[in-house]
Amino acid sequence: MPERTGSGEGRDETPDERYDRNWNEALQELRVLQTGTQILTGFLLALAFQPAFADLDDGERVFYLVLVVLAALSAIFALAPVAIHRTLFRRHAKRVVVAYGHAGLLASLGTVSLLLIGVVAFVFEVVVGGAAAWIAGGCLAAALGALWLVLPLTIRAHNSGGGNVPDRSIRS
Repeated sequence: MPERTGSGEGRDETPDERYDRNWNEALQELRVLQTGTQILTGFLLALAFQPAFADLDDGERVFYLVLVVLAALSAIFALAPVAIHRTLFRRHAKRVVVAYGHAGLLASLGTVSLLLIGVVAFVFEVVVGGAAAWIAGGCLAAALGALWLVLPLTIRAHNSGGGNVPDRSIRS
C-alpha cells in the first residue's frame, strides 16, 4: 500500500493522490481561463470583418494584430498542459504533467492579462482616442495587478505559516 503523507495542507494523501487532486484543480482553472479567452478571441476575430475596420489607421491595425497574436498565444499556453497530458498519458508522469500544467496556467494568465488590457485600450483608442486608451489601459492594469498579484501574494504571505486563511467574513 502506498505511503500516506501529509501534504502540508492538512490532507492525508499519497503523492499520487495529491498529483491527481492538483491536476483536477488545474483543469478547472483551465476551463475558466479558456472560456474567457475564447470570448475575447471571438470578439477580436469578428472585428476584422466589420465595415468600420477599414477606417483603422496603420497603428490601430498593428495594435489589433498584436492582440490577435496574444489571443492565439493565450490559447496555446492554456491548451499546452492538455497536450502534455495526452502525450504522457499512462506513462506515470503525473508529477511532470502537474508541473507543466502550472507553468502553462501562469503563462496563459500572463498573456490573458496583456490581452484584457490591450482589448480595452484598443476599444478606447478606436472610440475616443489615444489619451483615453492610455488611461483606461493603465487603470485596468492597476486593477489587474492589485487583484491578480498583490492580493494573492498578500494572502500568501499572511498564510505562510501553513494554516488556513482566517474567516473574516462580515457577519450581519
